[in-house]
Amino acid sequence: MSNTPKISRRTALASAAALPLAAVTARTGYAAPPITGAQMSPFQRLKVGGFDVTTLLAGTVPRDDPHSIFGLNVDKETFDSVSAAANLPTDKAQFFFTPTVVNTGSELVLFDTGLSGVGTVAALEAAGYTADLIDVVVLTHMHGDHIGGMTLEDGSPTFANARYVTGRIEYDAWAAQDNDRFKSKVVPFAEKMTFLEDGGTVASGLTAMGAFGHTPGHMNYMIESEGTQLYLGADFANHYIWSLGHPDWEVKFDMDKPAAAAMRRKILDMLAADKVAFVGYHMPWPGVGYVETRDSGFTYVPHSYQLML
Repeated sequence: MSNTPKISRRTALASAAALPLAAVTARTGYAAPPITGAQMSPFQRLKVGGFDVTTLLAGTVPRDDPHSIFGLNVDKETFDSVSAAANLPTDKAQFFFTPTVVNTGSELVLFDTGLSGVGTVAALEAAGYTADLIDVVVLTHMHGDHIGGMTLEDGSPTFANARYVTGRIEYDAWAAQDNDRFKSKVVPFAEKMTFLEDGGTVASGLTAMGAFGHTPGHMNYMIESEGTQLYLGADFANHYIWSLGHPDWEVKFDMDKPAAAAMRRKILDMLAADKVAFVGYHMPWPGVGYVETRDSGFTYVPHSYQLML
């Protein structure tokens, strides 16, 4: 018979508890891992019927003084109170830039191009795609953070094999302005561009929906396959609290502020009533959520696993 004492689970736990914390946690012979700071995956892929829909984190940056951007028509006390209730700081906000790729099975369609070609291509590659695989580039509107990735730093096309689609009203409105970024990033592709009206189609299951106000011809898109829908909302609401939660608050980037607020409320009413998920270009990463009504406004509910099943 062995004389080796038996160690119960209780004894083992008691012995560990008696050790100094440093002895329990010591990593003999190993350097401590470096502190790397906050990080996020550069893509998320969802299932919409027979389509793959992938949101891309093409960039994220902090911005100072968010009240100079959101809630321009409310006082500081109101802005600060709403922010505190949502556990948000008022000195800084984090902006996210979220192009979206739809794989229809026959075409790879990219909606918006990010701040730069470099950031969007890096996110594409992380998701398993390359820029040369993009068949169609759709521009929801002409703000710089949506058209910036049309070309690389040397001026060459980022998506060399793509055709291009945008709204007719949006293109014409910007063509009538003297805007250098539009001239350098979009005009060179005019001959390869198809212009849509409200209700036009990019491809089967990808339908344009006018959302004018943020810009003159701002366009959103309904993605639909096998009875499942996902609304690609671009910039109709630019923050999940200060814009979506309070649709009547004015936003600096809205070119026609009253029209943008009215359109925002109309779209939010639709999304809440129909319980359709949406992609928001500036929503908290990974940019997909639902809308519910709350009092006279709305609340944002992040997507969990509904479009993974």
